[in-house]
Parts: sequence; structure tokens; C-alpha cells
Amino acid sequence: MIPNYLFDLGGVIVDIRRQDCVDAFLKLGFEDIAGFLGEYGQKGAFLKLEDGSMGPDEFRREVRRHIPREVTDAQIDDALNAFITGIPVERLVALRQLRNKGHRLYVISNTNPIMWDGPITRAFGQEGLTVDDYFDGVVTSFEAGVCKPDKAIFNEVIERFGIRAEETVFFDDSADNCRIGAEMGFKAVHVPPGSSFLPLL
Repeated sequence: MIPNYLFDLGGVIVDIRRQDCVDAFLKLGFEDIAGFLGEYGQKGAFLKLEDGSMGPDEFRREVRRHIPREVTDAQIDDALNAFITGIPVERLVALRQLRNKGHRLYVISNTNPIMWDGPITRAFGQEGLTVDDYFDGVVTSFEAGVCKPDKAIFNEVIERFGIRAEETVFFDDSADNCRIGAEMGFKAVHVPPGSSFLPLL
């Protein structure tokens, strides 16, 4: 039995839609937003928010430099959070069932504190539970100070939770992240964009 499962969040457990986020920022007047947002990685202040080198307040100040009118913190946060569309409840059920069978479940995610404390936390609350009820441990990029596909964030998972890569199945929607994970010994499984990890279990 494979004891450990390591999950990416966005595009694997959490459904995302980049264009919704782009459209939301365009409505605010951030005309060059598309150059900052990628499917698997961000640039500028958006990347700094993800790797923890910039906090939410500084991020919002930087975003305002690209918007030619007054906008509130809530408007900026809402536009950023438009990236997240939710978690189908059947995925949450599957995660609980895996843990009930004795597997240990972990998260490795490129994300930011605005999304994490907002729509991601709310999405995991659908069954009246929290993120900690589904996973034995979580490593986020903004907390670790590094983003996938850097090997340092994978090492953070290994060292913090005392797991062995070769005893861990790793699910990610990025082929690059899967390649690096496989190089480090994880049993990497690519979840193609728009698909579900459930049939791959």
C-alpha cells in the first residue's frame, strides 16, 4: 500500500479559472494584467505574494499602481480570488475516504495568503470541516518562501513531515512540477487541466 498522497491544490483539488481573474482585474482597470497571471506561475507582485516575499498590504499597493482609479482592498482581493471557483464535494469525500483507509495526505501548493484565507478556506468548509480535517500536513509557497517547481519546496515537505518521496504519490496539473517531483523520487501523476484526479486514484 502506498502510505502517502501529496496533492497540489489549484487545478487538482480546487477548481480554478485564470480568465475569470483576468476579467475581474480588467474591470478594475488593470489593463496589462494578463502578463502577470499564468496558469502555473505568476509574475511581478503576484509572484512575490505567492513566494512570501511580499505581504498582502504591499501587494495591494503595488496593484494600485496599475489601476487608474480608486479601488478598495476588498475589490482587489475579490478580483484575485476570482481565480478560485470551488471544490466539488465528491473530491472532499474522496480525501476523507483515503485518510479513513490509513493513508496520510499532504498538500504542496503555490498559493497566497489572500486566496488561502478566503475562498480556499471556505471551499474546504462545505462539509462543516476544515483543511486540517482532510490533510495531515500542508506546505504553501507563501509560508515556505519558495514556489514549485523549485526542489526546495519538495524538500520542505519531506523534512517537515518525515516522509519518503518513493513512498508518496504526487498529483499535480503542471507537467513541469510532475517532472521535478519525479526527479526527486515521488511517484508523480499528471492531472491534465480540466480533468479530475479521482479516476487516477
